Amino acid sequence: MAILPILHFPDPRLRDKARAVTTIDDEHRRLVDDMLETMYAAPGVGLAATQVGIAKQLIVFDISETRDTPQCLFNPQVLSTDGISEREEGCLSVPGVYEAVTRAESVRVRGRDREGKTVEFEAKGFLSHCIQHEIDHLDGKLFVDYLSGLKRSRIRKQALKRRREKS
Repeated sequence: MAILPILHFPDPRLRDKARAVTTIDDEHRRLVDDMLETMYAAPGVGLAATQVGIAKQLIVFDISETRDTPQCLFNPQVLSTDGISEREEGCLSVPGVYEAVTRAESVRVRGRDREGKTVEFEAKGFLSHCIQHEIDHLDGKLFVDYLSGLKRSRIRKQALKRRREKS
């Protein structure tokens, strides 16, 4: 397994739309393992393939307290939503920024697991927010897109400043 480099806002590759995965093979399962290792090391609770520069429809997540319930979804789709919930979100691609985002309180999701089997389940609360956040990445959308233009501009300026300071 390997820790992959995470792209940081405002990297334009974060806006790429991910392509569907047609065949889940050993290479894709290795990618799942690498993404999970990357997510845990960051540390985070979710990661989309686009965040590591891979434009494939794949997300990994683990919201357990003990960090021992890794999950993945290839080609995830939100089938239905219910309710409204506001929660503070952060993102591995926008380090150090946490803002309240309004999303559906629960979602019905379908995708394929690491073996290629179709799975469908309902996610509520924090898990619902996490999955919606990661699926947004696959569509080239970031949680900062839910914020006001003024906040997004401030975050962009801070991110560019951090990038210059690292160079």
